[in-house]
Amino acid sequence: MYNNQNLPFIAAFSGMVCVQTGAAFAKMLFPVVGSEGVAALRLGISAIILFVVFRPWTLFNSGISCRTMMVYGIVMALMNLLIYRAFAYIPVSIAISIEVMGPLTAALLTSRQKTDLLWILLSAFGLFLLSAGDIHKTIDIRGVAYSITAAFFWGLYVIIGRKVSAGGGRSVAAGMTIAAFIAVPIGAAHAGSSLLIPSVLFAGLCVALLSSMLPFLLDMYAMRCLPSRVFGLLLSGSPAVSALAGWLILHEKLTPLQCGGILSVMAACTGCTLFARPRPSS
Repeated sequence: MYNNQNLPFIAAFSGMVCVQTGAAFAKMLFPVVGSEGVAALRLGISAIILFVVFRPWTLFNSGISCRTMMVYGIVMALMNLLIYRAFAYIPVSIAISIEVMGPLTAALLTSRQKTDLLWILLSAFGLFLLSAGDIHKTIDIRGVAYSITAAFFWGLYVIIGRKVSAGGGRSVAAGMTIAAFIAVPIGAAHAGSSLLIPSVLFAGLCVALLSSMLPFLLDMYAMRCLPSRVFGLLLSGSPAVSALAGWLILHEKLTPLQCGGILSVMAACTGCTLFARPRPSS
């Protein structure tokens, strides 16, 4: 019984580790196919697998509009393309810490608590520490800009994702397919035939499994068993896990101030998860 009760927590944490580990491994492919090529591999391979498993064409009678699904797929593509571009310029952990501002902002915009100001200030303070602690000059303004834009689309992804969530895995498969139709041509234009090198395809499969397939399956199980706030609380550790993955896999080092900035962002995400409340519908 004890083990069964803890399985959802283990699944949620394992999904988060897979995503951040996949992000670090993805960056290792940049010298071969570039950030656009990696995004194309991740979305393209994931789309093929999800398309076969979940049969998204059965969504036609689900009540989800084609326009909403198209927007969902476009946002998914842009979110992935932009965050990988950010990885090319700044450490993975810093990019992720900025990107989580997207869903955090989306949650705060729908909340009605006076304490929301505290989470805004904590996140702003965290971003300040990330910048102030850049004594090694590892932060490129282009990476910050890409991360902020990716955060915007991640926030949209959360909002639009609620509208298509009734389709479950079929919605994700449909969105991933649309995203692949956008990302794959862009990746092919940048990387060319390098995308077809067997070793690159295998590495792309590993990135797709770590960044999309395994987290999706683990999160589906965890979300069925855990309250949404508990699930969100666990995911607030993403910046710390990405920092650890970046250090172990990519040898990316952060200063103490930057580590403090990551902790501040995590505290803002945790506070928002625990205390923010949606506005009552009028």
